[in-house]
Amino acid sequence: MSRTLRSARHQALKDFLVERRKQAGLTQAEVAKKLRRYQSFVATVEGGQRKVDVVELLAFAEAIGFDPREAIKRLSAIKPD
Repeated sequence: MSRTLRSARHQALKDFLVERRKQAGLTQAEVAKKLRRYQSFVATVEGGQRKVDVVELLAFAEAIGFDPREAIKRLSAIKPD
């Protein structure tokens, strides 16, 4: 298994999170507040410097307002590196 931090799937996940946040009309600070985290946490996730585990993905989904199955479906369509 390759490293996931710079993988195509990781890139797709961070792109998905940014896309959904922007579609929801939310700033990083607003998402961070809902997550009870600092804005810098959201920035590091969106910038690709931090992995997101499944529990965090669920939290992002609740904070932003998307179905986490959408993210999984999109990532599953990408071949692993």
